[in-house]
Amino acid sequence: MFYLLFCGAAAFPGLFYAFSKLFKVSFKHWSDADVYSISERLVSAVHAALATTAGIIVVRACDDTMTDTHWLTNGFVLFGAPYMAFDIFAMYVSHYHIHKVKGHPSTYRNHSLDTLKGFLMKEWMLVVHHLSLLIVFLPITLFFRRGLGDFFIGCLFTTEFSTPFISLGKILIQLGLDDTRLHRINGILVLLSFFTCRILIFPFMYWMYGQQFGIPLHRVPFHLPLQCNVGNLAILAPQVYWFILLLKKANRLYQRQQKTKGGGCISNQRTD
Repeated sequence: MFYLLFCGAAAFPGLFYAFSKLFKVSFKHWSDADVYSISERLVSAVHAALATTAGIIVVRACDDTMTDTHWLTNGFVLFGAPYMAFDIFAMYVSHYHIHKVKGHPSTYRNHSLDTLKGFLMKEWMLVVHHLSLLIVFLPITLFFRRGLGDFFIGCLFTTEFSTPFISLGKILIQLGLDDTRLHRINGILVLLSFFTCRILIFPFMYWMYGQQFGIPLHRVPFHLPLQCNVGNLAILAPQVYWFILLLKKANRLYQRQQKTKGGGCISNQRTD
């Protein structure tokens, strides 16, 4: 089954390389920042679509939340693991070229420890998130859970459902289309999908466990091992933080639209 690991190691860098080459040939007016940023976002969307599909298949196949198994659980963890490592590199490449275009010639003339430090300071939470999935989530899923809980792993896969909408929003901003109706509609879809699949999914998992064993939802955490609750909290906490950031960004966009309607002067600066 470890051949899936090698498939993932070839698929995601290959897609990134193919997208970047295609865009350089097809859109010659695009900067390197556009090419690499959009390529990284598209690869992210592809991985998210595959993860969501795998998660739905696993969840639908598991009637028993604890003991039912499906080969896709471990299979997709192996296939998707290289993406987590590669995406850190792709995010750095995108960050480097975006800041080079924004006018930081002294720092971003060449790759250096300073450019890497700038990337890590800006994207530290995503980097920690990716590394945690590789260092903690992967070995627990493959070696330490004794084949139990495929249903819950499948639910965690579906948290990626919001990622294509987030990626589309980033692409629209990169192309200067952040004042379009498409961007506003996509923003609503981001909020709805993120809240549903990255936050509500946790009480849903606890509710399904309680339904199976006849336990009220508020009592479920006391029937689970401490490490399960701590692990879920560790995954949920950054999702809540990111959702708050999304709400703040949506509010800024709304305020900007209100100023535009009222004839006020607005800044052309993009919101990231």
